[in-house]
Amino acid sequence: MADNTIKLRIVTPDRVFFEGDVVMVEFNTTEGEIGIYKNHVPTTCIVKPGILTITTEEGVKNAALHAGFVEILKDSVTILAELVEWPTEIDVERAEKAKTRAEERLGQKADGMDTLRAELALQRAIARISSVKM
Repeated sequence: MADNTIKLRIVTPDRVFFEGDVVMVEFNTTEGEIGIYKNHVPTTCIVKPGILTITTEEGVKNAALHAGFVEILKDSVTILAELVEWPTEIDVERAEKAKTRAEERLGQKADGMDTLRAELALQRAIARISSVKM
C-alpha cells in the first residue's frame, strides 16, 4: 500500500460494492460535498444521493451513491450504503422516466404528497443519469 492511500470499503445489503486502497473518495452528505484523503479528521456522516468519485493510483471511477452512512477514520473509510451503482448497471431510460415523474410530482404540489420522497427520487435519478454521462 502506498503511503498516501486509505482503505475504502463500500457495503450494500446485498454485496461488497468496492474494497481497496484509494487516494481519495468524494461524495455528497447532508452537510454538503466531502472529499476524503488519508489522515482526515475522524467523523461519521449521512450520505445524500449523488456521484461517488473514487480516485485510485490507477485512475478515477464514478458511481451513483444513493443513501447510507459513512465512518471516516484516519486511514480508512467505510460506507454502508442503501444502494450504489456503477454506470454500466444503470438503465438510463428508466432513470430519465423516474426523473420526469419526480419533477411532475414536485410541480403539482398536491395536498398529502410526500415532498421529501419525491425530492429524494429526483436526486437518485439525477445521480444515476449524471454517473453515466461522466
